[in-house]
Amino acid sequence: MNRHRKMQAGGMPAMGGGPPGPPQMVPMTTVELSLSAKGLKNKDALSKSDPLCIMYMKETGQERYTEAGRTEMIKDTLDPQWIRKLEASYRFEERQMLRFAIYDWDSKSSNPDDQDKLGTVECSLGEIMGCQGSQMSRTISGGSGVLIIQGDEVSASKEVVTMNITASDLDKKDFLGKSDPFLIFYRCNDNSSYLPVHKTEVIKKTLNPVWKPIVVPARTLCAGDHSRSIKIECHDWDSDGSHDLIGECYTTLQRLLEGPGTTNIYQVINPKKKAKKSSYKDSGKLTLRSITIHVEPSFLDYIRGGTQIHFTVAVDFTASNGDPRTPSSLHFRQPGVDNQYSLAIKAVGEIIQDYDTDKMFPALGFGGRVPPEWVVSHEFFLNGSPDNPYCQGVAGVLDAYHRSLQTVGLYGPTNFAPVINHVARFAQAHQDGNNYFVLLIITDGIICDLPDTRKALVNASDLPMSVIIVGVGNEDFSAMEQLDGDEQRLSSGGKYASRDIVQFVELRRHLGARGGHHSQALLAKDVLAEIPQQLVSWMRTHGASKVLGSQQPGAVPSVPGPGGAA
Repeated sequence: MNRHRKMQAGGMPAMGGGPPGPPQMVPMTTVELSLSAKGLKNKDALSKSDPLCIMYMKETGQERYTEAGRTEMIKDTLDPQWIRKLEASYRFEERQMLRFAIYDWDSKSSNPDDQDKLGTVECSLGEIMGCQGSQMSRTISGGSGVLIIQGDEVSASKEVVTMNITASDLDKKDFLGKSDPFLIFYRCNDNSSYLPVHKTEVIKKTLNPVWKPIVVPARTLCAGDHSRSIKIECHDWDSDGSHDLIGECYTTLQRLLEGPGTTNIYQVINPKKKAKKSSYKDSGKLTLRSITIHVEPSFLDYIRGGTQIHFTVAVDFTASNGDPRTPSSLHFRQPGVDNQYSLAIKAVGEIIQDYDTDKMFPALGFGGRVPPEWVVSHEFFLNGSPDNPYCQGVAGVLDAYHRSLQTVGLYGPTNFAPVINHVARFAQAHQDGNNYFVLLIITDGIICDLPDTRKALVNASDLPMSVIIVGVGNEDFSAMEQLDGDEQRLSSGGKYASRDIVQFVELRRHLGARGGHHSQALLAKDVLAEIPQQLVSWMRTHGASKVLGSQQPGAVPSVPGPGGAA
């Protein structure tokens, strides 16, 4: 059955003309890997092998695998079930490669080179965690038998904190007004440095702000450690970005969970003022009004429960890309070298494929003149089919893209709304929590249908979908930033987006001296970081947690032709 493909994105929408937020900390989820094997090769003459498994990991940007954990040794068995769990920090937006090496551990040496090797298995952490509700089994290379791996999320990372915080008697920072206060929360890292992890909205012209409820995962706020230090800064927002520090205070989640009372009324201290004036008392007070903590289903809970991520690619075929036959064109194909379009397809697709069972990806084009009528289309299928846009894997998408450059005439204008609405039709028809849709748009130019695109995105914000826009070439994409709701909530015709579903990235920021493959990994990390949070935010706001445990993978919509109805 035809299948649309998987994805996600994230973040709570910034409200109004808020300040540029601090760099967002992408929370890592700790996962626990349980290992067993069957049918291992026997290396011992008078007994059976004594197997031990070592896990090696290769992170983004690394050239070599490094040891990340090892199981215990189990004597005399070819079907070991190891008790010791191996932990890893899981990040959806990166392809974290793992190598499991199994040894017959006979000597007292701790060096694996001194042992007999029983074989290896290589896979990504995403492949393990993407196995919906089941274990992953892989044939052991260089030996015999199979290795069985099950990944489980550590439950402590699922706690979500909701706080109501107000401030009173803050310092007046504006010459002709009061202050425009907002809060930034910082998490203390293991090296005692503080990292910004959450900001509130700005409350204009007040010294006694009441912020909206602050909702933040405990893993983000304090790495799940209730006793870890948290710094809270109160700033006065300025339109030019030169926000003034009003003051700061320190706390812990453990202290906050004691609830409202004198323990959770904090003096806001401005270090510079305190150093200058011996009579200085404070710059206002923060008061905790309420706090709750609960365990919320995570991104992995939904994936393991059966939520399908449906991934669609849309490629810009407007004439501004240049003649594909000339080296100056963004579509020019040099043997053995990725152009910017293929680099973006690979960067996103190679991560997503680990969460896709059949690895069938729809691929669309827009802004091109399509044979045989040579009419401009903003919603045609790259593989040339009139009714089936699916391509087999990332390689199939790239092949369809390269072949379409030989048959489609580059034209224009640059319209996004048709491909957004194309995916939105499927999302509209499948809102039971079993499916989530992600559209990757790769473009070289300024959008021509901005009002229609804004409307399409605002409407899509209510649906289980996300949109990633990658800008290629050297165009000025500053106007495109308004579609990304990180800075200011997107609106159209007086209606505001219910959540931020757009992530915009300029590819040129990831090119240069770093090298192609490293650039691809960095691009994927930048583009995909928000997706898990966006998926969870839709599930949370639409009460979709009820589908956990009851989903049946495989119920996927059929695909209409361009302009068809889902």
